[in-house]
Amino acid sequence: MGKSKISVIIAREFSVRVKKKSFILTTVLVPLFFAACMIVPGLIATMSSGEEGLKVAVVDDSGIVVPYMESNKEVIFEHVTDKSIDELKNEFESLGVYAVAHVSQLDSNNNLSVSIFADKQVNIDVMSKIERFAEKAVEQKKLDMYNIPNLKDIIDDLYSGVKVNSYKLSQGEESVSKVEIYMIIGYIASFMIYMFVLLFGNMVMRSVIEEKTTRIIEVLVSSVKPFQILMGKIIGVASVALVQFLIWIVITVAAVSVVSSMMGPQVMAEAGAQQMQMSGLDVSQVPQVSADNEFGGYLEALKGVNYFGIIGAFIVYFILGYLLYSSMFAAIGAAVDNEADTQQLSMPVTMPLIIGLFIMLHTFQYPDSAISFWGSIIPFTSPMVMMARIAYGVPAWELALSIGLLFATFVGMTYLSAKIYRVGILMYGKKPGWKDLFKWLKY
Repeated sequence: MGKSKISVIIAREFSVRVKKKSFILTTVLVPLFFAACMIVPGLIATMSSGEEGLKVAVVDDSGIVVPYMESNKEVIFEHVTDKSIDELKNEFESLGVYAVAHVSQLDSNNNLSVSIFADKQVNIDVMSKIERFAEKAVEQKKLDMYNIPNLKDIIDDLYSGVKVNSYKLSQGEESVSKVEIYMIIGYIASFMIYMFVLLFGNMVMRSVIEEKTTRIIEVLVSSVKPFQILMGKIIGVASVALVQFLIWIVITVAAVSVVSSMMGPQVMAEAGAQQMQMSGLDVSQVPQVSADNEFGGYLEALKGVNYFGIIGAFIVYFILGYLLYSSMFAAIGAAVDNEADTQQLSMPVTMPLIIGLFIMLHTFQYPDSAISFWGSIIPFTSPMVMMARIAYGVPAWELALSIGLLFATFVGMTYLSAKIYRVGILMYGKKPGWKDLFKWLKY
C-alpha cells in the first residue's frame, strides 16, 4: 500500500511539471543554446569578416616599417611622404581615412614606437597588424646589424616547434590520447551535475513550501505518511530531470551533428588560425600541421574514450547526488513558511556543492592529488569531483567506495530529513533555526 501511495505522488509530481509551459520551453531551448555555444564561435571565426576597405595613412620616419606593411581587403595602408604627421592630424576629417599612423625615428638602440590617431577607437585588428609589421621591421633591422649571412633562417631553424603526442597503454596496446578531450568531458559532466542538483533540489524545496503555504500538505498527511510524501516528491522531480536531460542530449547531439556535417572538418583549424591572426600572432612561425591530421588525431582520441563508463557514472552520480541534496532541500522547505526564510538554512547545504566545484577545477591539473582523491570520496563533493577524475581513469575500488559512501549517506540523510520534514510541514508562524532542527531530530 505504501508503495502505491508513493507512486501516486511520483506520478502527480511528474505530470504537473511536465505539463508546465516553462518545462516545454526549457526542454527545447536549452539544448539549442548548448549547441549554439559549441557551433557559433567556429561559424563566426570562419564565415564572418571584419570591415573592409579601412584606409590607414602612414608617416614612417624610421624608413623601415612601410615595406613590411601588406594591405588586404580589410586594411589598406597608404604611405604619405609629402606631409608631416601634424598636418595629417589637422586635416584628418578631409582625408577620408580610417586612421593615421606615425612611426617614430629609430632611437640609439634601434627601437621605435608607433602612434595611431583616429576620430574613434581603433579596432584591435588594425592595431595588431601595425604592431606586427613594426616588430618584423625592427627585428630584421637588428639582425642585419650582425652581418651574419642567413641569420634569420638560422634563428627560425632553432625555433622549430616540438609536437608532443600522448598515448594510453592498455594490455600492451596503445591508443591516441588527448588531455583536452578528458578535461572537456570532465568539466561538462561535473558542471552539469552541479547545475542540475542545485536547480532540481531548489525545485523540490519550492514545491514543499508551496504545498505548505497553501495548506495542501494538511490534506495529504491525513492519508499519506510524511516520509511517503517526501520520497514521492524527490523521485517525481528526479524523473522529470532525467527525462529532460535525455531530451537535451538527443537534441544537442542532433543539432551539433547536422551543423558540423555542413561545416566540414576544417572549420576548427581555420577558426584557430583566424583567432591567432586576430591576436597578433605570426601564423607563419607556427609549425604547420595538416588540419586533417590534427582533426584525425582528435577523432582517434575520441574513439578511445570509455563513453559507456563515463555516461553510466554520470547517471549514477547525478541520481545519488540529486537524491542526497534534494532530501536536505526538502527538509529546509518543510521547516520554513516562505522562500525568503530559506537563505540562512540553505547556505550550509549549498556550500559543499560550491567547494566541490572548486576542487573539480583543481582536479583537472592534478587528478591524483590528495585533495582530488578525498574530494571524490567524500559524499557531499564526490558527484562533481569524481566526474572530473573518472575521465582520466580511476581504479575500480575507488569508484565503488565513492558510490557506496554516497548511497549510504543518501539513505542516512533521507532518514534525518524525513524526521525534520514530519515535524516542519505542520509548523507555522515561527522561523526555525539550526537549534530547532536538531530538536526536531530527537522527536
